[in-house]
Amino acid sequence: MDLEPGVYQNHAKRESWKTLLTLAYQSLGVVYGDLSISPLYVYKNTFAEDIGHSETNEEIYGVLSLVFWTLTLVPLLKYVFIVLRADDNGEGGTFALYSLLCRHARVSSLPNCQVADEELSEYKKESIGLAPETGFGSRLKSTLEKHKVLQRFLLVLALIGACMVIGDGVLTPAISVFSAISGLELSMSKEHHKYVEVPVACVILIGLFALQHYGTHRIGFLFAPIVLTWLLCISAIGIYNIFHWNPHVYRAFSPCYVYRFLRKTQSKGWMSLGGILLCITGSEAMFADLGHFSQLSIKIAFTSVVYPALILAYMGQAAYLSKNHLIENVGFYVSVPENLRWPVLVIAVLAAVVGSQAIITGTFSIIKQCSALGCFPKVKIVHTSSKVHGRIYIPEINWVLMLLCLAVTVGFRDTKRLGNASGLAVITVMLVTTCLMSLIIVLCWHLNVLLAICFVFFFGTIEALYFSASIIKFHEGAWVAIALSFIFMASMHVWYYGTVKKYEFDVQNKVSINWLLSLGPSLGIVRVRGIGLIHTDLVSGIPAIFSHFVTNLPAFHQVLVFLCIKYVPVPHVKPEERFLVGHIGPKEFRLYRCIVRYGYRDIHKDDTEFENDLVCSIAEFIRSGSTGSKETVEDLGKDEDKMTVVGMCSTHADGIRISKDDVSNIESAGTSELREIKSPPAIQPRKRVRFVVPESPKIDTTAREELQELMEAREAGIAYILGHTYMKAKQGSSMLKKLVINYGYEFLRRNSRAETYAFSHPHASTLEVGMVYRV
Repeated sequence: MDLEPGVYQNHAKRESWKTLLTLAYQSLGVVYGDLSISPLYVYKNTFAEDIGHSETNEEIYGVLSLVFWTLTLVPLLKYVFIVLRADDNGEGGTFALYSLLCRHARVSSLPNCQVADEELSEYKKESIGLAPETGFGSRLKSTLEKHKVLQRFLLVLALIGACMVIGDGVLTPAISVFSAISGLELSMSKEHHKYVEVPVACVILIGLFALQHYGTHRIGFLFAPIVLTWLLCISAIGIYNIFHWNPHVYRAFSPCYVYRFLRKTQSKGWMSLGGILLCITGSEAMFADLGHFSQLSIKIAFTSVVYPALILAYMGQAAYLSKNHLIENVGFYVSVPENLRWPVLVIAVLAAVVGSQAIITGTFSIIKQCSALGCFPKVKIVHTSSKVHGRIYIPEINWVLMLLCLAVTVGFRDTKRLGNASGLAVITVMLVTTCLMSLIIVLCWHLNVLLAICFVFFFGTIEALYFSASIIKFHEGAWVAIALSFIFMASMHVWYYGTVKKYEFDVQNKVSINWLLSLGPSLGIVRVRGIGLIHTDLVSGIPAIFSHFVTNLPAFHQVLVFLCIKYVPVPHVKPEERFLVGHIGPKEFRLYRCIVRYGYRDIHKDDTEFENDLVCSIAEFIRSGSTGSKETVEDLGKDEDKMTVVGMCSTHADGIRISKDDVSNIESAGTSELREIKSPPAIQPRKRVRFVVPESPKIDTTAREELQELMEAREAGIAYILGHTYMKAKQGSSMLKKLVINYGYEFLRRNSRAETYAFSHPHASTLEVGMVYRV
């Protein structure tokens, strides 16, 4: 029976709300794990400066008021209502903001950008529905595009945010687990407790990092129930404490208590802001994990569950402290009824593990983005889930994080100094987000500059106050966050500098097609069967590494493909826009350029399927060239730079297909509705390659011959020609440049992973060409 239109719409609406609420529930375990466990250590770190010796409760009420307004203004107002709207086609995080600016102001850090990249649909959809650009926005845009210093400053700003996120990946597991097991001190003597707490924390941390390679999809279904149970638990305890100890604690919501607190405590109250800051740790995850959920689902989860639960928890602790004044012991567990402490301890440890898991996964994601954009050495990325995008595991980073996490846990042995370090990392990321958001408001949203100034002034003032309170504790643990970020920042900058210099050398030393064609008569270059794939970062011209190879070994394959795998500043590239294919020189020379484009969150796997997509894209380019059915884009206006946009095989319902069959299957195959271009007989082949070509539109004889030769070459096999370059600074270079290139970059290159295709391709078909680059 057909549904009436109104009934159908209501049914669809119910389904969408069901999906939305499911996403909101799942986000509890992924997004809010870190933020939810902050009540474990906020009051303990805040009152560490002995600011609570008062019978009037002004200090306790003042701290609660600060916590309330900080949670309301930063996570709720700033992130939920403003920052979440600055998504990069559904993706969030520091690099999402940076990529938005790169597309609107041409300040990209990627050296091999092309004009053709701006024809991607992800670029075009940015301009739909936007207000016209303001006069100030136009001037700011031109200023950024003219001055390289400002562009580098933006890149450094984005990298600082990324480095602080990585540093938080070290500090958050340590402080979370350490705070969760602090309840043991109420169940045993102080002497026994100090010998048990650190080993137990280390065992939990080792187990946490050791389980990372299994992926969160195996146990991820437990994350949301654990966090939800924890939030309900602290809410119930908070409500009990409010009614049992001090029902009038709600009066602390008045901002006048903030003024009284700061006026009375002065410098000590200002220093205690570093502890209050910890109540918003994990807020950045709402934006960073936006790609896994929708804006509305994250907003619903925070406003309906997380925010009320946290407010009740902090109110309950304040109500307990206002009547008991246990300033020497203001940990979370002291406000828990004695008969519930052990169950709450177990739930807290589980919630701490979930919160730590979220920040570790976020660290893996940010490193993957940095690596994709050429700002981090190549690392092995393992995708732990075939269904959920973004579930990745990086072995090298995992063990480095574990060792650093154990080091700070054993070295500090208390939550106070760990909290100082974690607070500085958190507030620095928030300051970076505020600065980038002000540019987004003007350049991307095209709003009045006064709105951007108000945004920076309001939220920047709040965050600068917290930042000053955190940086003043440099000698009390905050130096760890700075040291960790400096190490990662130096590594990223050295790698980026070396990568740019390497690309500049390639551009300056590339050769023209005329040089290659002129070598034939002089050196007697011969063409051998098969396809030769020359991997290069260049998007035009012939790389120096190939000229070096062909000069010393004057032979190459009957089909030669210069393959460039590059990332563009968008989160995802659609499969139908994946390949750019073009001829190099005359068609009869069978030289092709193929540029494969990925977004910084796309998954690239070099395997047989990719090889088939690559060959099919070239075949589809040949067919479309004879029929004129494909869109052509140009770069730099040169004939050899004319490229055609070709999608993957799966995007062409009526396109060319590649098929491998046993010889017996081919001979016995019946007639098909599609024409087949078959390869000529070979000497006892195991597999025979064929292209299945649609009947319409017709292709001319020249293209048919070109397709047949491509098919013959594919059947003969693919050889992979990889460059193995060594970077050396030129004679006469400064001491700093020699140090960076000869030692820093080369050390990172030797100790980082090679490109993925170096591992996936068979060694018998791979040829590495060594060359020294003098930069």
